[in-house]
Amino acid sequence: MDLAGKSGRGGRLSPKVTFVVPCYQLAHFLPDCIDSILSQTYQDFEILILDDFSLDNTPEVASSYQDPRVRYVRNECNMGHLRNYNKGIGLARGKYIWLISADDCIRRKYALERYVNLMEQQPKVGYVFCPAVGLVDGKETGLLRYSSVGKRDAVFNGRQFLLSKLLGTGCIAAPTAMARKECYEKISLFPLDMPHQGDIYLWSLFALRHDVGYFSDPMVYYRRHNAGMEVTLKRKDPGILFSDNLAVLWRTKREAKNAGWDAVASKCIDRVTDFYRHRLEAKSFDPSTFGITLDDFESSLRSNASSPEEVRKIRSKVYAGLGDAYYGRKRFDEALHFYKQAMSDSRRMPKVFAKYWLLRFGALGIRLRDIAFVYRNRTAGRKSDP
Repeated sequence: MDLAGKSGRGGRLSPKVTFVVPCYQLAHFLPDCIDSILSQTYQDFEILILDDFSLDNTPEVASSYQDPRVRYVRNECNMGHLRNYNKGIGLARGKYIWLISADDCIRRKYALERYVNLMEQQPKVGYVFCPAVGLVDGKETGLLRYSSVGKRDAVFNGRQFLLSKLLGTGCIAAPTAMARKECYEKISLFPLDMPHQGDIYLWSLFALRHDVGYFSDPMVYYRRHNAGMEVTLKRKDPGILFSDNLAVLWRTKREAKNAGWDAVASKCIDRVTDFYRHRLEAKSFDPSTFGITLDDFESSLRSNASSPEEVRKIRSKVYAGLGDAYYGRKRFDEALHFYKQAMSDSRRMPKVFAKYWLLRFGALGIRLRDIAFVYRNRTAGRKSDP
């Protein structure tokens, strides 16, 4: 069901910007979102409220807006958030698409104007974003630090941004990004099997092919509440963040490799290795957090790696890291086991070889290793002194 505002279907057939506003059981937040858009200094836009068969009073709230640029679309059944996003993108008529959930809102009235000006002036930019400010119970909770990548506005080379920022911290808060519609049309829509990190996957793919715009001014609110998408997904499946992050990295690695961007592919493998190691350590040392078993690790690795050589390379690095983790906890038998396993997969690990044999020497080897560690730290400290 697609309904225009009460005053009819007016408005431009081809607005510059489409705001896609997915909404499920969020009628109480919807006015904040819509009002923040309507108050923008730049006015050439349409708003698509995508109601995913809400059981609250979303229809009444949406129909209360008489502005002809506001379109209300209600699904005949609950499609799930990813299909709803993709439906909205398909219905969008704008050159640019800003997807912002009904529980989030824009913090600055000039945000859209700044976004559009940059995108119009920089045709190589695929999307633009800014830091977000947290919002809880209607009150600001401060800057979301992961979403800030600098104190100055910038246009980043897409692949460099992917290498130095996005693959490291997933630095884009979902409601802050506006992208060219052609990025969705020519590169990818939201993947239906990534319920938590689908947006990061898209920003990664778009950055492989386009530059990225950034404003340092935090112009968007990211609302936190118990019924939020992130909270709901984590409650349903505590491992969802891990599995989605891995999927982003493995798929981005394949895309980069196919395109000949080996530095990006290599960075993805480094991050994959870190993810596996951290979750294996969690299983062994911190039962309160989500962890994976060695069998889980082996299964995932073999399912995703492109070759037996890649399996061995990643496994050797993961096992070497586990050896260090066990060593740090003075569990020397387990450390020896994982060092040995790492060397069995790769003979080109001289540091692991040294750690293994020092540990085999017992108390003397452990003492020598600890002395070497202290010496390296002191040397590094001297080099970093002004």
